[in-house]
Amino acid sequence: MQSIIVSKNEANQRLDKLLAKYLNKAPKSFLYKMLRKKNITLNGKKADGSEKLSECDEIKLFLADETIEKFSEVSVDEVEEEIEIIYEDENILLINKEVGMLSQKAEQTDISLVECIISYMLKSNQLTKEELRSFKPSICNRLDRNTSGLVVAGKTLIGLQTMAQLFKDRTIDKYYHCIVKGKVEHQQRIEGYLYKDEKTNKVSITDCHVEGADPIATEYVPLKSNGTYTLLQVKLITGKTHQIRAHLQSIGHPIIGDHKYGNRSVNEQMKKQFSLENQLLHAYSLRFPELEGACSNLSGKEFIAARPTIFEKIVNTMF
Repeated sequence: MQSIIVSKNEANQRLDKLLAKYLNKAPKSFLYKMLRKKNITLNGKKADGSEKLSECDEIKLFLADETIEKFSEVSVDEVEEEIEIIYEDENILLINKEVGMLSQKAEQTDISLVECIISYMLKSNQLTKEELRSFKPSICNRLDRNTSGLVVAGKTLIGLQTMAQLFKDRTIDKYYHCIVKGKVEHQQRIEGYLYKDEKTNKVSITDCHVEGADPIATEYVPLKSNGTYTLLQVKLITGKTHQIRAHLQSIGHPIIGDHKYGNRSVNEQMKKQFSLENQLLHAYSLRFPELEGACSNLSGKEFIAARPTIFEKIVNTMF
């Protein structure tokens, strides 16, 4: 027999969901059969799996250790890559993601920011491999592989849930810096519709709605211009795949270094002059709204991530 005491990160979910994490190789039919036969109990009573768990609830598994071991697998991909932490508290991490790092795995063999976060928490004794059975820290927003800047991660369930809700409700303000082709003179809000082609992983922008397209809105303010290129601050109103890159390209101001939506001759010139291999798009700033509860310490705060060295070099050379 083994006993599980529900932790803070395991509370507020259904019993069957937690059991599926602990016994992650067991068929659902097995879990429900064990519940019916009272081989799995909740607080000493029969349960059907639909019960919502509270912190300190006790789950007893009247199963042989061999059975539990057979149906349990804790997979941990520890990595050596370092992450640049901008801010950290009990519930969240703010990370300045470098160019080339995946936000999340695309393939099983990939190393992503998620693995780096878990490894960091394991090494700093903020997390144990046993705790990974039922809860894994994760990111709450994603950036393209070759976009740098601020990514928010939840270290606890409440942190993950709170931050995810902010992004879903669009109550957290997200600002990007980028350098675009052409002279931009005025602040503007642009709107349209974005359609993603799943086969090519490329999006297109239209002025009117087409089937499968989502409405988008982007605001930008010119910060510096030399007449040929402009440094923009962009506020992301909606957050769709490749939105900033495609939206700016659609109005004649592609981001330099962008090989998917950019201008080929400009990109070749920038590669030759600065050895630039990626788009100059950086998630520069996050501004939090007024918050209550566990993350209230973040209310009204702004966090800034320094732009990459090559970005700074190009800004200082061109403007």
